[in-house]
Amino acid sequence: MRTTTSPTPVTPAAGRARRRWVLAITAVASMMVVLDSLVVATALTAIRTDLGASVAELEWTVNAYGLSFAVLLMTAAAAGDRWGRRRVFVAGVTLFTLASLICAVAPGVEVLIAGRVLQGAGAAFVMPLTLALLGAAFPPAERPKALGVFASVSGVAVPLGPLLGGAVVEGISWPWIFWINVPVGVALVGFALTRIEESRGPDPALDVRGLVLAGAGSFGVVWGLVQGNAAGWTSLAVLGPLVAGLVAIGAFVAWQRRAAHPMLPLHLFRSRRFAAGNAVIFFHWASALGAVFFMAQFLQDGLGYGPLAAGLGLAPWGLTTAVVPQVAGRLVGRFGERPFIVAGLGLHGLAMLWIALVAGPSIGYWAIAAPLVLSGTGIAMCLPAAQSAVLTSVEPRFLGKASGAFSSMRQLGGAFGVAILVAGFSLAGSYTSREAFSAGFTAAAVVSAVLAAAGALAGSLIPRREPKE
Repeated sequence: MRTTTSPTPVTPAAGRARRRWVLAITAVASMMVVLDSLVVATALTAIRTDLGASVAELEWTVNAYGLSFAVLLMTAAAAGDRWGRRRVFVAGVTLFTLASLICAVAPGVEVLIAGRVLQGAGAAFVMPLTLALLGAAFPPAERPKALGVFASVSGVAVPLGPLLGGAVVEGISWPWIFWINVPVGVALVGFALTRIEESRGPDPALDVRGLVLAGAGSFGVVWGLVQGNAAGWTSLAVLGPLVAGLVAIGAFVAWQRRAAHPMLPLHLFRSRRFAAGNAVIFFHWASALGAVFFMAQFLQDGLGYGPLAAGLGLAPWGLTTAVVPQVAGRLVGRFGERPFIVAGLGLHGLAMLWIALVAGPSIGYWAIAAPLVLSGTGIAMCLPAAQSAVLTSVEPRFLGKASGAFSSMRQLGGAFGVAILVAGFSLAGSYTSREAFSAGFTAAAVVSAVLAAAGALAGSLIPRREPKE
């Protein structure tokens, strides 16, 4: 018989201690995964010099991670429901750790790219399971507060990623950005096996056809987005995968309507909070990741900062993600998700427009410091509210599926955001000079603001908080 929680009776104190362990383990695992998607950016120049990598190969050290990550998210969530969320989480952390070791000792760029593919696969088996384990451990009334703490800890990766990458590259060498993951991963596996209770979803069998269609759809869409700006959006190499991916997603939706054990029950989308929350995280991460991608480059290519100085410049932006979610998480339970999503993304969008108005090669850092803090505050307000909207709108037995959908929408949004901001940048500017880069960066910041507005609009559709269960 399958259960979603452990049947062993526990005292209230023991239950609280167990939940604290689950929160700590899942938050640190999420931080490690998010950190690795950001820390590589400041190491690319050193990797190119050391391994003799071409520009295309450097792109794939970033894109290979995101591609395998996006493709396997739904599969990971389904596997967790079927074989045990803790078991699959531990397998994901183990794979991520081993892949980090491969990246650290890579003798050439080909091995490094292969390691990044495995890292992305491991990350895919970690991220949706962190939310599923967290949702299973905390009752609905306590979930928003826990999600606020979770978002704060994992959010530390935003300022720490560029800063750590710059410090490690300048102070030691680039392989150490991967070596760091090894002891952390080993510790997480040990704690997860001893401190987290196993839980499962309700389905007795895997939806194999659904897994194949979801994976093919994600692969086609992300591949097309990744290749779009380099190959041209009207080229067959881009349109072919995009169309094929969209067709596979359409077939996936059609199959889910009649599958005996669907990997994503479509009735979940009848909840406005669930549907709108997933739309919010798509636009939230599209705007935020695209902004981070270009802001780090603006500090270096636009203002002439080095890697470490650029990381320090981003610190005030990212530090808000370590503080604000805890406050927002406590208040979401009282006021509902909608105010924090609409206000947060509205604040972030206005800050991006502010930056677009002042950006230029001759400005000082303090001209963008205030809008950076406002942008980070807005991003940090939105994240725990979006998580809460999705995870508190489903029954406990559907937490794994809801987490998989949420994580997939976030990853697809990130790929879409970077691609569309790069397109905006390319239309208005280039890398030929600081002036040309600043012109392109201004356009990219405006696109980020438009994406934030779309997310705020989706958030406005979330109904007022329902009575607590």
